[in-house]
Amino acid sequence: MSSAEDRSPSQSAPAADLIGPTVRAAREAQGMSLRELARRIGVSPSFVSQLERNKANASVSTLYALVDTLGLSLDQLMVKEPASTAGSGSGETRTPGTAPLDRMRDTGRVALWPAVETPMQPAGTRARIQFPGVVWERLTQASDPLVDFLHVEYAPGSSSCAPDNMMRHGGREYGYVIAGRIMVQIGFDHYELSSGDAVTFDSMTPHRLSNPFSEPCQAVWVVVGRRGDERGHDAPAPPPDITHLPSMPA
Repeated sequence: MSSAEDRSPSQSAPAADLIGPTVRAAREAQGMSLRELARRIGVSPSFVSQLERNKANASVSTLYALVDTLGLSLDQLMVKEPASTAGSGSGETRTPGTAPLDRMRDTGRVALWPAVETPMQPAGTRARIQFPGVVWERLTQASDPLVDFLHVEYAPGSSSCAPDNMMRHGGREYGYVIAGRIMVQIGFDHYELSSGDAVTFDSMTPHRLSNPFSEPCQAVWVVVGRRGDERGHDAPAPPPDITHLPSMPA
């Protein structure tokens, strides 16, 4: 097991403090043992224990394995900036950063969509997850059950997973580079994306994002249909020698 599993929480952002308690609550609600969760996501039980106590950080690939295994949304692991809870006229009580659900009927099916008080998402109040070297910020006002719409930043030297431990999950991905460069490996193929370049691929194909360059990379990343893709539920867990993200360079 990589020594990166023992990373001190002082090397991560405060946002990581939300992940541990959420993972533990979801695991216990399902009656799943710590050892069973570790087996399913391909890490050691001691690492899961440390993660739940905010004494270790998960990589991008491990986080995806966690949310898929526990049936969580990425939004449940994101820290939300304080938001006004002024009534919307419905008289209901809401937690900051959450929204009621609208029901839309289409061709006989009932779909649940997040309702928001405004369609605009201000740059300064995005919900976020910060890993060592990688930051995800949600670009929607509320969690969308069908789409992960994210602004991502990869610091020099960071990656989504180890080279021999590429990630795969349900859905389809779309990426657009705003600034800097990033390497995207899809299967056996490698692509260097620069500002203005875009990429699209099936998320079930093993893939890896990395920034071996000297400047940070900023991009818009979209994953469509991850939570509803049954293929992702059958994806094998990564091997137990999973390596976690490098620390953010000083």
